[in-house]
Amino acid sequence: MKIKFTKMHGLGNDFVVIDCINQTLSLSRKQLSFIADRHFGIGCDQILMVEKASGNADFFYRIFNADGGEVEQCGNGARCFVRYVHDQGLTLKNPVSVETLSGLITPTLQKNGEVTVDMGIPKFEPAEIPFVADHRALTYSLEVQGKTVQISALSMGNPHAVRIVGDIDKAPVGSEGALIETHPRFPKRVNVGYMQIIDRHNIQLRVFERGAGETLACGTGACAAVVAGVQQNLLDTPVSVNTRGGKLTISWDGENQSVWMTGPAVTVFEGEINL
Repeated sequence: MKIKFTKMHGLGNDFVVIDCINQTLSLSRKQLSFIADRHFGIGCDQILMVEKASGNADFFYRIFNADGGEVEQCGNGARCFVRYVHDQGLTLKNPVSVETLSGLITPTLQKNGEVTVDMGIPKFEPAEIPFVADHRALTYSLEVQGKTVQISALSMGNPHAVRIVGDIDKAPVGSEGALIETHPRFPKRVNVGYMQIIDRHNIQLRVFERGAGETLACGTGACAAVVAGVQQNLLDTPVSVNTRGGKLTISWDGENQSVWMTGPAVTVFEGEINL
């Protein structure tokens, strides 16, 4: 079975994008993880599938992590998605309405090539994240291998834990992040962000993504970090989020308001793989 694909990235968070409108596909978890494998497959953090929408939206957008598991949302992927459907001539609409497992998003392709995405309204109730807690709080204490750490917990269509650190380069992203990702208080696992606050409009961020490990950038992770910082009166909107892959701009006006994300989306190459 031959599959046509496009390799893209948003700040180094890289994707294999597959048109499932003009080619019919049904891929197993094993096949998906093979595609994502950087040694034997194409290599990527996530696989994005462009499908027809079932409702009134323009497209349906499916996201699979490198381990082959399907997830609800991906901010960097959303920017690549809208760039892809325009570049491939699948639509002329701008903005584009896109169904995801977590709801509707409306990415807009800007004249300078960057993409702005309404990432939706963050959710804080523990049951909606999901996170095991008796009640909603600004921060929570979490036991990790006999050590108590402080996190913020929220959903940006997918679950996030945010840790504030003093030195981003010394943050225990790989070791502690992997333990928090699979912590029993997060029944669907969690993306773990480590945020260093530079000033009220600038942060540095590293994210350990569930099913992928640390990535060079995470769009929903950037949104979650800014929301957590604004809620704790540590940040003022808009905020420049500096990741290892580059910069995102995140705006959020507070409770019950959408989070807006702006950043680049880049096509690397097109190809065909034989599964």
